[in-house]
Amino acid sequence: MSENQRDLETKIYVAGHRGMVGSAIVRKLKTEGFRNILTRSRAEVDLTNQQAVFDFFEQEKPQHVYLAAAKVGGIHANNVYRAQFLYENLMIEANIIHAAWMHGVEKLLFLGSSCIYPKMAEQPLVEEALLTGPLEPTNEPYAIAKIAGIKLCETYRHQYGANFISAMPTNLYGPGDNYDLETSHVLPALLRKIHTAKVNGAPEVNLWGTGSPQREFLHVDDLAIACVHLMDTYDGEDWVNVGTGKDLSIRALAEMICEVVGYTGRLAWDSSKPDGTPRKLMDVSRIHALGWKAQIDLRDGIERVYSEVQGSF
Repeated sequence: MSENQRDLETKIYVAGHRGMVGSAIVRKLKTEGFRNILTRSRAEVDLTNQQAVFDFFEQEKPQHVYLAAAKVGGIHANNVYRAQFLYENLMIEANIIHAAWMHGVEKLLFLGSSCIYPKMAEQPLVEEALLTGPLEPTNEPYAIAKIAGIKLCETYRHQYGANFISAMPTNLYGPGDNYDLETSHVLPALLRKIHTAKVNGAPEVNLWGTGSPQREFLHVDDLAIACVHLMDTYDGEDWVNVGTGKDLSIRALAEMICEVVGYTGRLAWDSSKPDGTPRKLMDVSRIHALGWKAQIDLRDGIERVYSEVQGSF
């Protein structure tokens, strides 16, 4: 579907609309003029409950689905709540994908994660690296659930002809992020810790790991643009990496955040804590060839986020 052939009355269900990714997709769809967007809170439809999901699809019959609902967290949460991360993510995606097929959804986009790729895969990560080696142990249950989601889309396409596609975002940040230090990802955790150290006048801030791992960060508004672009233009069976194609060390990220926040104290790295995967950089040549590139510079994006959240810590 080309953008000028869009039907702005298309009934679109965004699963996970209260999360960072889902809320960004809803904002983007509204900006684009879509008027028939379906959302449901967990209290209204428990996506881990198969019957509740089937009843919702039977009643509402959405035409397009963005599957952004997921149980998410950082290294600590992924490692501690392993069964919960595997079970909830498997149930959410299986229930929605099956219901979408049963009720004739025209197109579905499943959101995966860069953690699907093997821990020691060659960098940058190409889509073909999937299932070529062992996963990072700390988030293996989450990764396995996301791999299962990709394979559900792939097999429903092969067996039933369903137009279900998958996108694999890199590390995300932006509005609606989680700043709980127990469960957050690295960028919001660093932002909160360094902000708190500045406010308290602390001479140093303790950070996990060595600071040496390399990571790539994508603003969630850029991801939302990519998702809508893929829904408009892409009908292929291959999953698509979504990222900036640029990375930096966690140490360099922490130093950048210190500059944004205005913190001049010392960064103390605790090497007894896990680093996770040594490097995760996406090969984004496939999505570049499809006509999308990230637009928001990391420093600019962090400054924007910090201006929005610093009063809420």
